[in-house]
Amino acid sequence: MNLRFDKAFSDCVSDYRALIIEADVVNTPTSAVQTEDMNRLVADLAGRYSIGDINRIPAIAATRAAYKACGKDPNRYRPSQEQMMRRIVRGLGLYNVNALVDAGNQLSLITGCSVGCFDADKIVGDTISLGVGYEGEPYEGIGRGELNITGLPVFRDGAGGIGTPTSDNERTKIGLDTCRILVTVHLFDPALDSDWIMDTFRNLFERYAGASNIVYGLHRP
Repeated sequence: MNLRFDKAFSDCVSDYRALIIEADVVNTPTSAVQTEDMNRLVADLAGRYSIGDINRIPAIAATRAAYKACGKDPNRYRPSQEQMMRRIVRGLGLYNVNALVDAGNQLSLITGCSVGCFDADKIVGDTISLGVGYEGEPYEGIGRGELNITGLPVFRDGAGGIGTPTSDNERTKIGLDTCRILVTVHLFDPALDSDWIMDTFRNLFERYAGASNIVYGLHRP
């Protein structure tokens, strides 16, 4: 999968990197082992952070700054990892979806990055672009209905938007029949170690979804 940066995005955000990963996988309902691991992660995060701490986590703070630079209020349209952290700190825990989606959520919580997980077979074309949502751009967020993505960073394929740091799109969402994934990781914080993130990806996705034939690239505007 190729990645192209739109000028509307690259003019707004500096020191940005996108980690793009593809892998063959076997998706299943979330196992008891994965659920236990998620519960331990939730308990650890809930014990370490308060609501007031969340926006100061470097990767989250950098994502919020990128929202503002692109023209979006991060308090109205929170990045996905911030949404999850707020649930955890409020004692609401995390919901299980399936092995792949939950592994993506674990990756996001461990790294602090916004992570998009897509069924690669639903991607239109061999190139995705990273731009900024425009006024009236159609976008159906997973479980959210029509989402106003004006001013949000957005990955697009040949048919339109597939993912923002706030919500992925229904059109390319993962199901139990997904056998090839495309994963996008936003590295808005220049201090983030991409090798550590890849090691974390392998640990999670190989363990829970039998990931193989993993290919990846680190891209800059």
